[in-house]
Amino acid sequence: MIEFVLLDLDDTILDFHKAEDLALRDTLRAFGVEPCDELVALYSEINDSQWKLLEQGLLTRPEVKLRRFELFFERIGVQADAEAARAFYEKRLGVGHIFLPGALEMLERLFGKYRLFIVSNGTTAVQTSRLASADIGRYFEKIFLSEEVGSVKPEKLFFERCFSEIPGFDPDRAIIFGDSLTSDIQGGINAGIRTCWFNPHGKAGREDILPDFEVRTHEEFEALLERL
Repeated sequence: MIEFVLLDLDDTILDFHKAEDLALRDTLRAFGVEPCDELVALYSEINDSQWKLLEQGLLTRPEVKLRRFELFFERIGVQADAEAARAFYEKRLGVGHIFLPGALEMLERLFGKYRLFIVSNGTTAVQTSRLASADIGRYFEKIFLSEEVGSVKPEKLFFERCFSEIPGFDPDRAIIFGDSLTSDIQGGINAGIRTCWFNPHGKAGREDILPDFEVRTHEEFEALLERL
């Protein structure tokens, strides 16, 4: 039986890609660049690659947040202040929230039946603002943000530090639910707990990172919890 449910935040509960799109378009306009779908896709590609380097321990968080804009402006041939763009973007990204379909309803149904926790690699200031806007803090016994924990998913140390702050934690009664194979699923594997990959778009998996379970909707995850 599952008791402890660890939930990723971005693109598992909140729609990060829509929030990113809005924040980036506002940032580009503020720095004299007319946004278009191609530029947004390019930034997202660069951003994802930098966060992957963070997960691998090859970059620090401050380096990721600055380098993504340095590389982006370099690629599009624009002379702009990357640090100023970073600050503007993060402030804009922290404004408001967009729920993924079915996510809020899932939280409402799971609350009281399971002990719920957020485990996120997102920047503390941004995530704190988005969580406050979404008004979902009441559902979680504790919110673990990697910047505060002092380690990042998928590192085993991140999970060890989280588990040490959960009274009565039992890894045999825990599961992590998230959209990232390299962060959430690999992290759960490293931590020795069950893993469930949230894959709403049916992306191809990886032979080297195998989740215990895979679902496409939040309702399917709820049904899975009932069976475990």
